[in-house]
Amino acid sequence: MSDVSSALIVRRLDLHSTGEAARWDAFVQSCPNATFFHRAGWQVLIREVFRHDTYFLYAEAAGNIRGILPLGHVKSRLFGNALTSLPFSVYGGVAALDEDAASTLEREAEHLAQRLDVDHLELRNVQRCHTDWPVQDLYVTFRKSIAQKEEDNLLAIPRKQRAMVRKGIKNGLTSHIDVSVDRFFALYADNVHRHGTPALPKAYFNGLCRVFGPDCEVLTVCAPDGRPVSSVLSFYFRDEVLPYYAGDDEAARELAANDFKYWELMRLACARGLKVFDYGRSKQNSGSYAFKKNWGFEPTPLHYEYRLYKSDSVPQNNPANAKYRLLIAAWRRMPIALANWLGPKIARNLG
Repeated sequence: MSDVSSALIVRRLDLHSTGEAARWDAFVQSCPNATFFHRAGWQVLIREVFRHDTYFLYAEAAGNIRGILPLGHVKSRLFGNALTSLPFSVYGGVAALDEDAASTLEREAEHLAQRLDVDHLELRNVQRCHTDWPVQDLYVTFRKSIAQKEEDNLLAIPRKQRAMVRKGIKNGLTSHIDVSVDRFFALYADNVHRHGTPALPKAYFNGLCRVFGPDCEVLTVCAPDGRPVSSVLSFYFRDEVLPYYAGDDEAARELAANDFKYWELMRLACARGLKVFDYGRSKQNSGSYAFKKNWGFEPTPLHYEYRLYKSDSVPQNNPANAKYRLLIAAWRRMPIALANWLGPKIARNLG
């Protein structure tokens, strides 16, 4: 895109170049502060499924990538006009080997944001990078090491929650790795409908499995009669497992299927020799926040930093915003078939 200095050149990843994508992903695998959400495949999903423009920028010197910054441009009448790293992700921002590459990419992102005339630029950083930028402190993440022995992982779960895992085992629940997203999507769509939020399209989940292959996996929990009651779609990155999307039947609570599901995922991760269980993002003081705390995980703040151009405050496009209460209540009353048809048209702008 531009020659920023004699050493570093910023380029835009070509969506159709498998060679460039391979170079990008090789950098992601080796860069310490890169995450699963920095992978090149997200560009395909954001453009093909959600129809948003993407700007996956990389800085290179002497033919070697020194840093990357994946960006998505989400423009919506309802939720605003934003350039984000990265829509539909927990972690984002720059992943770089040195400060020169990081600052070069961020300057390029700011110039791009101004050319696109967006309301704001959002970088979903784990660590605080710009003390002079407004920050969204709504979210935390939960990560914990996986012990080498299965029994040690079970004993590390606090007593009350461990009792729920044992209840699920006693109830005869079983877990299965699915070859499709069908059972997962039915549970997920019903679950988010009950919570009053629109579901992402089934094509997106099919796309995740297609683009990321074995690094995207569905685990479904069934009752003794074979009926699916809980399911989770997880990502695998280096030595980590990241349960990311989940859904439960209304019977899951009585059967303790939710706790059993995450225990099975942890047990299988342990058997694979993985080192980190990333329980994912939650809003502070929410139900999922309390659930993960009860599992013995400690929250780590996420620092979503903003460069504001057309507003004086950080946008609050989340269910905790009081202005969405009536919409949430109405969505819960909507027939599930209508919600599944209309939901993706709204959810595509909620990245």
